[in-house]
Amino acid sequence: MATPAMRFVQIQNVEGMAGPFYFRYDEFGADVRAAPHSHTWGHLNYAAHGTMQMETEGLRFLSPPQYAVWIPPTVVHSCTLRHAVVYRSIYITRDLCERLPSEPCTVRISPIIRSVLADFAARDVHVPSTPADLRLAYVVVDQLAVAEVQRSYLPAAAAPALVTVLEALQANPGDHRSLAEWAESVHMTERTLARQCQRELGMSFGDWRQRLRFLRAIDALEAGRTVQEIAFDLGYSTASAFIAMFQREAGTTPEQYRKEFCGV
Repeated sequence: MATPAMRFVQIQNVEGMAGPFYFRYDEFGADVRAAPHSHTWGHLNYAAHGTMQMETEGLRFLSPPQYAVWIPPTVVHSCTLRHAVVYRSIYITRDLCERLPSEPCTVRISPIIRSVLADFAARDVHVPSTPADLRLAYVVVDQLAVAEVQRSYLPAAAAPALVTVLEALQANPGDHRSLAEWAESVHMTERTLARQCQRELGMSFGDWRQRLRFLRAIDALEAGRTVQEIAFDLGYSTASAFIAMFQREAGTTPEQYRKEFCGV
């Protein structure tokens, strides 16, 4: 089957705006891409529904709805959307970015940030102008300054053997082979592969696989798949085992997540 052609989206132009904030809201279909570009403003990218992939400086960032991708001023970045998303973005002038991360990263979105974004989107507030809305926008900056930061929610690898393993898993997240079996498939010891995971990914093989399955589960929930179908597709022998994994990652059950984030 032929891969659908990517459609390119219009880049938001914030240069010359008075600032200090600009909020953007969009809904994008699947197979959409933003070409490499940069802004003199800092840029928070958040998918309220679905997951998105951003690329910058040789790094790839995948983030579910509990996380957003922070892009500091002047950093070249691009975005790829394989599935439909409800997109929220905050542009912040450079002088307000001094307290925020100086490198691209994923940040955990607090309920306060999520609530402000939902409120502004509902009222179609792009440039906060009233004292009350400006206070809320500054609260978002305060929340970002103390947010939990991760280099990447689902890091990529460079070592050829590890790349082979991770690509195979992405092609089939339900593959439940053990670390020892994966190591044998790329002709190395289990201990060596485990060390590569920690060194290149900053986490264990099991944690990386769990995050991959969680991201795929989000897409499946968005598509209306049942919990049991998702569980079996992702390699779980029972729905309850899948639900336990999902709850560890999201802090909520799949059905509760579907109601909160998917609008179902």
